[in-house]
Amino acid sequence: MIYKIRIILDAEEDIFRDIEIEDQNTLEDFHNAITQAFGFEGSEMASFYTCDEEWNQDEEIALFDMSENGSDIRLMNETTLDDVMTENNPKLIYVYDFFSMWTFFVELADIVEKEDGRIYPNVLFTFGELPDAPPEKKFEADSNEEEDGNYDDLLDSYDDMDFDENWN
Repeated sequence: MIYKIRIILDAEEDIFRDIEIEDQNTLEDFHNAITQAFGFEGSEMASFYTCDEEWNQDEEIALFDMSENGSDIRLMNETTLDDVMTENNPKLIYVYDFFSMWTFFVELADIVEKEDGRIYPNVLFTFGELPDAPPEKKFEADSNEEEDGNYDDLLDSYDDMDFDENWN
């Protein structure tokens, strides 16, 4: 079967690519298709994340296992698209380059029969230009900061704590 998938950059402007790819391809194959479709070099770390209908991030599926002694982390080259993306679970989050945090919403749009003579993966449609830098993210903690950047109240609250000032 062929998955038709839309990959949307997490940005205010509409920037997306529609890709069709075989359901038995690995997430590493899909990662390569995404990087090529958006014009990335493909040399940076990346991960897919399973998520729920509201895009709440769940399990990581990494390009490489970076732990020192191996772990139980799922890897892209060992996971096929149909393992993590189905009609019942049509969404993934994709993060490319953990320093820049290019973040994409990935959604299964359709499942169709394979066409003879067509080479997959295939970019069906492109919309919007990728900016020179990733869009800035507004994290929840940022909204709790005081508007004027005054943290005196926070610093004053340390006086009430039982810290030894010469702890180092």
